[in-house]
Amino acid sequence: MTTAFQHTGPGNGADGAASAIPGAPGFEKPAGRRLALIIGGGPAGLTAALELARRTGVVPLVLEASDDVGGISRTVVHNGNRMDIGGHRFFSKSDWVTAWWTSVLPLEKAAGGASDDVMLERGRLSRIFYRKRFFDYPVRLSAATLRNLGLIQAARIGLSYACARLRPRAPEASLEDFLINRFGRVLYRTFFKDYTEKVWGLPCARISADWGAQRIKGLSITGAVAHALRKLAGGRTSLARTSLAPTSLAPTSLIERFLYPKLGPGQLWQRVADEVRARGGTVLLNQTVVGLDMRDGRVGTVHVRDGRDGHTWSIEADHVVSTMPVRDLVQAMTPPPPPEVAAVALALPYRDFITVGLLLDRMRPDAQGRTMPPDNWIYVQEPDVRLGRLQIFNNWSPALVADPERVWLGLEYFCQEGDDLWTLSDAAMTDLAIAELAKIGLADREFVRDAKVVRVPKAYPAYFGAYRDFGRVRRWLDAVPNLFLVGRNGMHRYNNQDHSMLTAKLAVDAIAEGRSDKAAIWAVNIDDEYHEEQREPAVDCRRPATPVPAAREAAAAE
Repeated sequence: MTTAFQHTGPGNGADGAASAIPGAPGFEKPAGRRLALIIGGGPAGLTAALELARRTGVVPLVLEASDDVGGISRTVVHNGNRMDIGGHRFFSKSDWVTAWWTSVLPLEKAAGGASDDVMLERGRLSRIFYRKRFFDYPVRLSAATLRNLGLIQAARIGLSYACARLRPRAPEASLEDFLINRFGRVLYRTFFKDYTEKVWGLPCARISADWGAQRIKGLSITGAVAHALRKLAGGRTSLARTSLAPTSLAPTSLIERFLYPKLGPGQLWQRVADEVRARGGTVLLNQTVVGLDMRDGRVGTVHVRDGRDGHTWSIEADHVVSTMPVRDLVQAMTPPPPPEVAAVALALPYRDFITVGLLLDRMRPDAQGRTMPPDNWIYVQEPDVRLGRLQIFNNWSPALVADPERVWLGLEYFCQEGDDLWTLSDAAMTDLAIAELAKIGLADREFVRDAKVVRVPKAYPAYFGAYRDFGRVRRWLDAVPNLFLVGRNGMHRYNNQDHSMLTAKLAVDAIAEGRSDKAAIWAVNIDDEYHEEQREPAVDCRRPATPVPAAREAAAAE
């Protein structure tokens, strides 16, 4: 790490002796200092913890339910090979976020030497696999695209797009309306409908247009054409040489360079946890929050279950920063909220996620004779398989693969906890992944050498069903002055990694300044115009200028 800091340890400051918490594994609360209890050790939770430790006198205590930090941004290690769960491009238009990342892991070229504790600068390539052919993503009006589609289909797409622009659907109530208005019916059915419904398990007509407004607003056919023309004219689309912030105003889906921790995203969050501890904070693993007692309208006592032996312990918190799923948070509160609030929270929908890591000697050669595609990930549009996306970990960082002569893949499936996919054994899930990879013609079973199955519950907060009434839950929780909701599941909002970090920063700003208003936190990732084009304003409380990925990147857990 490049940041200099002094190790102070809990209770070693000038505020007096620490007090032991009965049952708490390795934690003592420093006397005379405020405590911020942070539920969840993912990007939002750890950002909040480090910001508190760096900038305030408030002691952070992070409680993570799993046995590792990073949440969905962790790195899973299997037999020396590393899996990035969901794929994480480290890219943001927020200068604050980019500087924060590189304060933890410096750029490789800036660090010098052969250290593993660095950020790499990587090229981005994502393609669509449809009809057993590769299409550029975003779809470009290139000779290759026309050959793959055929002139008749390409003409139908153009005509359909023109019709959608001349007579857009109104009101724009569903995701289907949103996509057709921006791409036309034919392109929507060709490249968006099947994949998006595979991700969410519902017809696009039943998904809120809010999801499109967050994830797709920066991308259109017009924008893609304009981007291509800028590129032909020699415009930059890579990371700026000095500020490390992107200079292009192209949507996120069009960026071509990004930063990436050499050993995967979990490497950065493990380093953050180390710094939190070194600065006097505490990060505890295998600790699940099971109860929050309300007193006088505030969170008072928090009850925690130790996942190693099942015993419970309790602690008084001055502030609570929550990244746990809203459904679980509301259910854990005593006394419970009003029935109408509890009913909405209990019914909030989520989508779950399975990654099957496959180690292969090689893949089937493509048209150029390559036995490993050059992509970071490939969107599988084929309707006759359940596979949604394919990651090639070698292309994220060569250090993710123990043997550089082999191909290390992540096959991604979207499901519902308890459904037929979720309940498959690891062996059956591996067999399905291998069979589908062979079915679409990308690899043969005989070349598979190892496999690893990872299941991620509540990976994606969903925008349908009870979500339409989420405002009731938000208003009730926002009225609790010492409770701050941040991050993806904490806000039931499909935030990218940098959005989650910014919500955490704003929560810390409020704690440091003694404010209980949450409006600034909820303003992250909602301003359409701001997301698409404007640069970050020169103010201390920096709102995110990150444009968001398009529909095809629905599964990216950035």
